[in-house]
Amino acid sequence: MTLILIIVKFLTIVFGSIIAGFIGSLTGLGGGTVLVPVLTLFYGIPFIFAAGASLISTIATSAGSASAYTKKKIANIKIGIGLEIATTTGAIVGSLTLVFIDKHALIWVVYVIFGLVLLFSLIPTIKKIGKEVPPEMKPDWSTKLFQLTGSYYDERLRKTIKYHGVRWWLGEIVMFFAGFVSGLLGIGSGALKVLGMDWAMNLPMKVTTTSSNFMIGITAATGSSIYWYEGYINLFIAAATAIGVLIGAFFGAKVLVRISNENIRWIFFAILSFLGFGMVFKGLHLINFLITFSLMIQFFISVIISIVLIGLLFYNSKRKEWVRKNAKS
Repeated sequence: MTLILIIVKFLTIVFGSIIAGFIGSLTGLGGGTVLVPVLTLFYGIPFIFAAGASLISTIATSAGSASAYTKKKIANIKIGIGLEIATTTGAIVGSLTLVFIDKHALIWVVYVIFGLVLLFSLIPTIKKIGKEVPPEMKPDWSTKLFQLTGSYYDERLRKTIKYHGVRWWLGEIVMFFAGFVSGLLGIGSGALKVLGMDWAMNLPMKVTTTSSNFMIGITAATGSSIYWYEGYINLFIAAATAIGVLIGAFFGAKVLVRISNENIRWIFFAILSFLGFGMVFKGLHLINFLITFSLMIQFFISVIISIVLIGLLFYNSKRKEWVRKNAKS
């Protein structure tokens, strides 16, 4: 391969990584959740090397976006550090599991699991579409014991939002699973971290996405150490993705503070539904089970399914809004 081709390939990976970093930062997913499907589906990079590069770039994403969020005091560092005990433990178990799976030629299972994890992450988001702040819940024993409280200034609403978390124990369980998935799939597992803080602990969406961005770097650092030891970190891919994701994350952090929680949920839903179906199709395609058509057709089918789902969800949310208005009048 000539020097020009090497540079072109490097730049194309950087370009894809910028998009992944932007979306990952905006939604709290971390660049890896978007980056792994992008590298495997569009660049043809083997899953385990995409996962290794993803973990390195996730550390860069976290470092870039978390600094912006902590300055604005939206991310809750205290809650995030407390939950990291569970995620780092899960990340070690997950990384060792992936090494075992790769050595036994079962990587298609990881694709399917990855897709299903993304799709199931949508369920709590669907229930909360249309809500700018979470419904009030009565503080429980864990709220006071672990001081799961905080506040931030919402630039869009132009007011200070005070909040408190609940069900610390449930958040820790979700976080262990998030760490396991992070090590297994080579992602920051931001989707599950958002799920743990948004659904399990009832924290505001902006607090969950920004705290998730802060946490994914620590989890990724734990998992990547095992990938490095096993030789699954390709420096060429890792360097390109780290640069791209860092640039994308920087702009994502700038945009996040100016849009509503509801719009973040819509973006979250659109991206996850598309990537979820894409990864499931890819996994089944590898073993020629049900899915035998080309990657391009898989791409368009995933896009169409995502558009249909968003359309149905949008129609349902508008219908509920119309019913509520009629009930009041």
